[in-house]
Amino acid sequence: MTQFDSRNISMMMDFYEMTMANGYFKTGDMDTLVAFDVFYRSNPDGGGFAIFAGLEQVIEYVENMRFSDEDVAYFRQQHMFSEEFLAYLRDFHFKGDIYALPEGTVMYPNEPVLTVVAPLIDAQLVETAILAQINHQSLIATKARRICRAAKGRAVSDFGARRAHNMDAATYGARAAYIGGVVGTATCSAGQMFDIPISGTMAHSWVMFYGDEYEAFKHYAETYPDATILLVDTYDVIHSGIPNAIRVAHEVLEPMGKRLKGIRIDSGDLAYLSKKVRKMLDAAGLEDCMIVVSNSLDEFTVSSLLNQGACIDSFGIGERLITAKSEPVFGAVYKLAAVGRDGKFEPRIKVSENVEKITNPGLKDLYRVYNAEGHAVADLLAVCGEAIDLSKPYRYVDPIKPWKNRHFENCTIKNLRRIYVRQGKRTEQLPTLQEIRRYVKQQLDQEIWEEEQRFENPHQHYLDMTPAYYELKMDLLSKTREAHA
Repeated sequence: MTQFDSRNISMMMDFYEMTMANGYFKTGDMDTLVAFDVFYRSNPDGGGFAIFAGLEQVIEYVENMRFSDEDVAYFRQQHMFSEEFLAYLRDFHFKGDIYALPEGTVMYPNEPVLTVVAPLIDAQLVETAILAQINHQSLIATKARRICRAAKGRAVSDFGARRAHNMDAATYGARAAYIGGVVGTATCSAGQMFDIPISGTMAHSWVMFYGDEYEAFKHYAETYPDATILLVDTYDVIHSGIPNAIRVAHEVLEPMGKRLKGIRIDSGDLAYLSKKVRKMLDAAGLEDCMIVVSNSLDEFTVSSLLNQGACIDSFGIGERLITAKSEPVFGAVYKLAAVGRDGKFEPRIKVSENVEKITNPGLKDLYRVYNAEGHAVADLLAVCGEAIDLSKPYRYVDPIKPWKNRHFENCTIKNLRRIYVRQGKRTEQLPTLQEIRRYVKQQLDQEIWEEEQRFENPHQHYLDMTPAYYELKMDLLSKTREAHA
């Protein structure tokens, strides 16, 4: 399990969070209960779904949020805040509730994946950190899942630390990649913090240092006889690297009763080289020797290699995984959904000239709808606490085509979200990383349609509404437009 970062990361926020908090403090609105939803508008890379990740770090953040004397002094230097507000900050701790999808849940655009219900200042101050954690880890987990799917059962490892945007991005990116399906990481900090299997081979510098490639391979095999994977492309894969690897296998490892575990190719035409190398290894009696490849790979190059018949057993994925290079922004947002007034929550809606930016207002429940075979056919937004009876055909509203008369028949539903933080404290022990990883696989293997998982033109997963919720949204939209006409 993780340990909360010893740094005080409570200051990782946009400055406007603090100026708004100070304004609410000054107007006396600071303790008004509000609800903010986290959602996103489109899946990365045009995919059919995304994977929810980063919840554990969100919970750690809100549980440990505080402002030190040094933090308060820094804000005093900005000459914008009253001493009363600064004194309030010194004793601040998060007092709200957090409802969220279980980490690892397959999720879709425009649904509330996390909701903060808290006093206004509390809800405002946590915005930046929550979005940073969820945007980053959900992006990398989703990218990792795509790459693992492209690999068609072959092992995929995270090799991305040195190309990550910083050390935290490497460490938490490795965590997210493991959730998404990679078998391990080369990043030691992630292995230590999250109990992710770590692995590594050799560097080109090892071969270059010894000058003679055979001697370099020999020293490595003698040092790591049970885990010898030789990097064979420092000079020439076919004419030098593989012949020397075969020689080490026969002359060094076999007399010790050991086998050459694998070779790695990090450059060149990987499809051609892997097929040529496989023949050479097999001819030398090394049929069990793995071929590992790396070098700027992603789901598209992995798919291309396998479609060409490449003989590859394992992929090391670096920069294009850890930075999600093809689409490096996830885009989750944090929007006000409701305000507490007289013991009830009044819904709020953001209206935009862009239809896709009109928000789903109010406190709500999010359900996943399953057919008789257990496949997820849609997600469903309902008014919070609304009773839904699926024992008979249930009419729902497709918000894209609300005029159509649609029903769920012979279906079941599951409320996707649960409360993870109540009054600033977690409500339950969180799952292990292994459990989260298995949960992702179980959903994709058993619940989510294959058509949603394809890379090209994936089937759209529908986000429908109960008639009551659709009426609530349309009524609020009409009133808001009238009020601001």
